[in-house]
Amino acid sequence: MELNFSFIIPVYNRPEEIKELLSSMESLSGRIPFEVVIVEDGSTISSEEVVKTFQDKLNISYYFKENSGPGDSRNYGMRKAQGNYFVILDSDCILPPEYLEEASKALNEKYVDCYGGPDAAHESFSDVQKAINYSMTAILTTGGIRGGKKAVNKFQPRSFNMGLSRKAFESTGGFGKIHPGEDPDLTIRLWKNGFETVLIEKAFVYHKRRISWEKFYQQVTKFGLTRPILNKWHPETQKITYWFPSLFTFGLLMSVALRLVGITVFLYFYFLYFLMIWIDALLKYKNLKIAFMSVYAVLIQFFAYGFAFAKSTFLVTFSGKKPEEIFPKLFFS
Repeated sequence: MELNFSFIIPVYNRPEEIKELLSSMESLSGRIPFEVVIVEDGSTISSEEVVKTFQDKLNISYYFKENSGPGDSRNYGMRKAQGNYFVILDSDCILPPEYLEEASKALNEKYVDCYGGPDAAHESFSDVQKAINYSMTAILTTGGIRGGKKAVNKFQPRSFNMGLSRKAFESTGGFGKIHPGEDPDLTIRLWKNGFETVLIEKAFVYHKRRISWEKFYQQVTKFGLTRPILNKWHPETQKITYWFPSLFTFGLLMSVALRLVGITVFLYFYFLYFLMIWIDALLKYKNLKIAFMSVYAVLIQFFAYGFAFAKSTFLVTFSGKKPEEIFPKLFFS
């Protein structure tokens, strides 16, 4: 099957990010044709003028719609697109020149209807962004799955860098109304419909993520709130490892409490773990400041996700209410 690629990019109040992403698309190597579909999701700060500056350089279309969330905006873009294979990106990504070549090569060698790619930190990113990227992708924190782990039985693509065939989109109806969590929910429904998902390790993007500690905390908190909802919807996907951040967080608090009564042995294990984090980040970035900030990012990630996951699990299990009633801010109408 000949692949015709359509990049689908929702944007909300981020014209500068779109400008960087589209600029990187100008530099895509190879002669693989593609179109770009920009969906403005009810923004008050428009990206339309930015998009216009690229109309002579890229095969690009722009659509404005009322705010309904990133998942629905991606669905909207896929319905408008002309291609038969969609590449879904977040607006805060930058593409390396070889991105489309690597994705196309992998799909031609072994075709699948859905793929995901890793993310990395560009050298131009701030120290905070690099530290957050480390926390979200390191083997010592997330097992490296988000950052490009090779051996993954059933890889769950993330919507910041995700390929999806038109056939798979039409069979599943695309993304749901929850956010975040719309991408693993779609992946699970793809599996239930008989579609395969894989990791294409060389099809990576530079992902800026959140640009402040506060925004990172809010984002990871939402991830923690969402996972128990997905476990309720798809109980066959539950894993004990989802509890690790909660157990880690409560264990650290207990270790500090025990230290007050003279029991220090448990704190040593945590010290050893954070020392490993610091050394690993230092080896990766060759920067003392980023190494220390990476330890801080890991603490934020585990505490925010851990508390939110435990809270959500309790409420989803025992409140007797629907997830939409418990956490209305996680759902778009």
